[in-house]
Amino acid sequence: MNTLNDYIAKYIEYCEYRKRLDSKTLKAYRSDLKQYEIFSADMPDCFSKNTVDLFITHLHRQYKSKTVKRKIASLKAFFHHLEYKELLEENPFLKLDIRFREERLLPKTIPFHSIQTFLSVIYSQKEYAESEYQYRCHIRDIAVIELLFATGMRISELCSLKPSDIDLENHTVLIYGKGAKERILQIGNREVLSALHLYRETFREDIESCGYFFVNRLRHKLSDQSVRFMIKRYTEIAGIHQHITPHMFRHSFATLLLEQDVDIRYIQRMLGHSSISTTEIYTHVSSAKQKDILVNRHPRNLMEVNGG
Repeated sequence: MNTLNDYIAKYIEYCEYRKRLDSKTLKAYRSDLKQYEIFSADMPDCFSKNTVDLFITHLHRQYKSKTVKRKIASLKAFFHHLEYKELLEENPFLKLDIRFREERLLPKTIPFHSIQTFLSVIYSQKEYAESEYQYRCHIRDIAVIELLFATGMRISELCSLKPSDIDLENHTVLIYGKGAKERILQIGNREVLSALHLYRETFREDIESCGYFFVNRLRHKLSDQSVRFMIKRYTEIAGIHQHITPHMFRHSFATLLLEQDVDIRYIQRMLGHSSISTTEIYTHVSSAKQKDILVNRHPRNLMEVNGG
């Protein structure tokens, strides 16, 4: 008789080879389902509605709502698969109320002037390079940050880019996003294109050897962590006191486009969001635009009221 562990192993295999989910998603699924397996080990029936309900309560006691939502989604997808395979008499999520109020955490952005300062510092550091190695690193770092901000792509998407994904002749980048979804974005800024051209020419041999577009000093794929360290170093050099992460460039990309009156549906597609509700959170951040409208464009400014 198959155990819960066996079902989980087969489901992960299905997700990897049939659904072709990315490594990060698979890792999250393994972690979330293993947690349920451990929790339900002492329960009479790991497939019962009562066990699942107790587990969800357990999650709410331990984690913030965003994490709880992800873990519930992992478990729900797993049980849906078992139901589809006719391995369950009844799906425990059937008639189980899993709705809850989520705290709304506004995405943290980088002010426009800070991004400008940050980019200026990276470019200036190239001129102060004391060795060929440092000079090459600055060329790569410029290309990384310029592309990150120019496209709003996730750091994992940037580090996974292959040489064939960057078409500098047609000014496009092919991005493989969550759920194996693809999107193509235009690179419209000449300085960004110039930075990418210089990087590709400087690192041509390393790129060919590595197989990925962005490489580290060992000619291996550039890691997420390396980019985080890179951003931290330049933030300190620039004298910016805000803690800046790679994902904040993505948040700033979306927010600044909104402030330029770009339709939110276009931003949704550029970010690779499957639902517009995910993108709509940026409308709460765009306070500078709101201030401009209410201070300078409100109809009350055109009114002349006697006695006022």
